Amino acid sequence: MQLKSIEQTFSVAYEYKLHFTEHLFAIENPLFKDILNAYKKDGAVKLLFVIDQGVADSHSDLASDIKSYCTHYAKNITYTTSIFVPGGEQCKNDYEQVNRVLRGVNDAHIDRHSFVVCIGGGAVIDMVGYAAAIAHRGVKLIRIPTTVLSQNDSAVGVKNSVNTFEKKNFLGTFAPPYAIINDRNFLTTLEQVDWISGVSEALKVALIKDVVFFEYIEVNAERLRDRDMEVMQYVIYKCAEMHMNHIAHGGDPFESGSSRPLDFGHWAAHKMEQMTGYRLRHGEAVAKGIALDVTYSKLVGLISEPVLARILNVFKTIGFNLHIPVQTTKDMDILLGGIQEFREHLGGELCITLIDGLGAKHDVNTIDTALMKQAIETLNEHCK
Repeated sequence: MQLKSIEQTFSVAYEYKLHFTEHLFAIENPLFKDILNAYKKDGAVKLLFVIDQGVADSHSDLASDIKSYCTHYAKNITYTTSIFVPGGEQCKNDYEQVNRVLRGVNDAHIDRHSFVVCIGGGAVIDMVGYAAAIAHRGVKLIRIPTTVLSQNDSAVGVKNSVNTFEKKNFLGTFAPPYAIINDRNFLTTLEQVDWISGVSEALKVALIKDVVFFEYIEVNAERLRDRDMEVMQYVIYKCAEMHMNHIAHGGDPFESGSSRPLDFGHWAAHKMEQMTGYRLRHGEAVAKGIALDVTYSKLVGLISEPVLARILNVFKTIGFNLHIPVQTTKDMDILLGGIQEFREHLGGELCITLIDGLGAKHDVNTIDTALMKQAIETLNEHCK
């Protein structure tokens, strides 16, 4: 007997909100409690906190404030414990940190109606999000990003990941958070490099999508460098809004295709992070990667010299070092090997986003490696 194939199609709607606040765990701030109460009207929601150790060190009252807040709102919140993990890319390179979160989920009896609450920079949020996504096939996650880059980019999306095989984000999941909460107070203690790093992601979306936003950053480059909080808050808001809009309306939220405009500048950035042992911050590497790709765009005739000069000048005014870290022919070959790794990451078909004007992306399916070498040399000569 010949059996017919069974076919089915279904869709799942995802919804999450990005909230903006200050001093989230002050007793007089009801936002966190209200978010949990919206999920469960009657009874308390069980929480496991995972906190970036660097954030805890910079905000010495954070752990006690969390406990006090949860005690005050015990009708809505059941606090279990807090796990402290190392910040920065090291937490994504060490799978034991994933296991620590998984043990915490198990030991605290966090189920699919409980929450993991992650407080930290983008790398910590990536790692904790990955652990939450694989525990019980997915427990709910609230992200509380603490850097500019995580507040405007990495924490507002739907991706989670860790590094392995010396490759950035080799293991990962697509799992939207329940909510994201941006607390501007966490930004006040950032080192200067972390303050400016996230602006590279804002410039990324501006260059491929919105010339007016690029011009805003250009006009306010010195104010961003000088830590003007109100300007930075607008940049964070606008960048996050554009990222979230692309995820919702770009037609490929879980990146099934090969076009990844939000990875503009990232093929080189990811490889440079790995080459420097992750001493290079992600935002620093993205700035270098964008600078390299716009220099290449100029060499292939997509943009003019004045447009290139404007772009590089904005990065430099904000404080970015755009020098590409290659010293030898071997270094050059290793970096260019990132193109092949990016091809594999995309699924086999290369698609690299360049620009053919301010606010105008231009996808290409091949890269002239000889010309890319020239772009590296040209950019490094420019940085002398």
